[in-house]
Amino acid sequence: MNYNDIAQLLFPDVTESPEDIFKKYPKRNLKEGQMVTRFAPSPTGLVHIGNFFQAFISYNIAKNTDGIIFLRIEDTDRKREKLVAKQVLYDVLKRFDMNFDEYQTLDGKDIGEYGPYVQSQRVDIYKVFAKKLVSEGKAFPCFCKKTEGKEDVLKLRESKFVENDEREYDPCRDLSYEEIKKHIDNGDSFAIRLKTKNTGTERIKFNDLIKGDLEAKANAKDFIILKSDGTPPYPFAHAIDDTLMGTNIVVRGEEYIASTPAHVELFEALGFKQIQYCHNPLIYKLNEQGNRRKISKRYDPESNMLYFCENGYPNDAVYEYLLNMVNSGFEIWRKNNPDKSWREFKFKPNEITTVAPIFDLVKLNDISKNVIATMSGGTLYENWLKFAKEYDSELVSVLESEKEKFVKVCQMDRDGRPKPRKDIYNYKMMKEKFAYFFNTPTKFDIDSEDREKANELLSEYRKKFAMPSTNEEWFNDVKLLAGELGYATDNKLYKENPSAYKGNVAKACEFIRVAITGEKDSPTLFTIMEILGEDEVKTRLNIKF
Repeated sequence: MNYNDIAQLLFPDVTESPEDIFKKYPKRNLKEGQMVTRFAPSPTGLVHIGNFFQAFISYNIAKNTDGIIFLRIEDTDRKREKLVAKQVLYDVLKRFDMNFDEYQTLDGKDIGEYGPYVQSQRVDIYKVFAKKLVSEGKAFPCFCKKTEGKEDVLKLRESKFVENDEREYDPCRDLSYEEIKKHIDNGDSFAIRLKTKNTGTERIKFNDLIKGDLEAKANAKDFIILKSDGTPPYPFAHAIDDTLMGTNIVVRGEEYIASTPAHVELFEALGFKQIQYCHNPLIYKLNEQGNRRKISKRYDPESNMLYFCENGYPNDAVYEYLLNMVNSGFEIWRKNNPDKSWREFKFKPNEITTVAPIFDLVKLNDISKNVIATMSGGTLYENWLKFAKEYDSELVSVLESEKEKFVKVCQMDRDGRPKPRKDIYNYKMMKEKFAYFFNTPTKFDIDSEDREKANELLSEYRKKFAMPSTNEEWFNDVKLLAGELGYATDNKLYKENPSAYKGNVAKACEFIRVAITGEKDSPTLFTIMEILGEDEVKTRLNIKF
């Protein structure tokens, strides 16, 4: 059979050869050890945390080796593509300060020498290599229509091959030139399938940079490499694009391990050097019964990366949490290096965990508390304001008009302290956390059995109140009054015989704290009083529970 004639019949308009294409994509001039990675998402309108997890691993592998990372948009699956999806993707990447060495801008300009960086703009390239495979007898046109249904195709297969054959050869794989020409003359659409060389009994070995050497049954299926609309499925596009773009490591989810034998055969058919794979574990969550399930956009809002933006998590907190999921050694490293940036933590592909991480929002919140606790008051204020400008316009006007006040609010129990307060884990919660700075409290966290004692103490405290100049002065004033009213000023004596007292000094302070803030727990009360001012404090003390 003259495969060249078939190739020309199928692709009459393709005049370039693979050699012509390779001339446009010269080999990268890399130093020893430099890795070239990519983030290649499909634009679907949502950036899933699992995809971002892969991007984060790829990004770090590149940066840790002084290498290159590029962004390639895999938009050939037109059913999944959405008009605004690319904008959403770029917005998320910008929010998380993930800057790529090569990419295509939103207005279509390629930054880098290996573009276009959008797959739908590379269709002519895929056709060149599909034509080559057909001309070598390694691929063939398939005219089976979807309307025939799977059962019809299976019947055709059964008529050609023995029952229980493990091969999945397509019925069109042995069509003659004349039969193919008849289809073409009739205007029949066709897909291109790889003609597998395997019979279903072979096994192959391949290496995964995380999991090591793996063995699996070799591909024995004539799978599609070019759809009837001329666009390629992932395997064909990935093999061509990553080879031309000089990728030397591909990070992808471990669900692709099962299809790797097909990809290996495709690389061999194309005559390409096999690219190294790094199959990262998938992210799971625990359901109410404690069973694992993959984190899902249907059930888990935190599966969408915008969740962390909309709730005001610092980028560094998200990144540190991802590093905890990537490598268990990061947590120990962080304890030993509390003042260093997470960017100084280096890991290699073979150090990535092989165990599927469980997404834990409580753990993220704890990490975020630590990240926010290290910020200066000024930085925290600016980050809070930036968050408000996007999600709370009313809050913006208050923060900007009373900047001096709210910078002080952000500094409370923070600047210069060896152990800063750690009760804030995102910017969204700060408005409610510091509600007593926006409005006089109307609800008070006071126990019913304490109301009478609290009212008595507040009544006496109001009579003697004068704005103290230091925290020590404030505490001594409260301590003196508490002693006069029958509260224990020596905590040791109080513990020995609590029934002999109305409470201790801490209880007296609590009553005053609740009157001013509405809450039993808050940053240093003297600092709050300073920020509110003497007149406002006096107004708030004039309360009866």
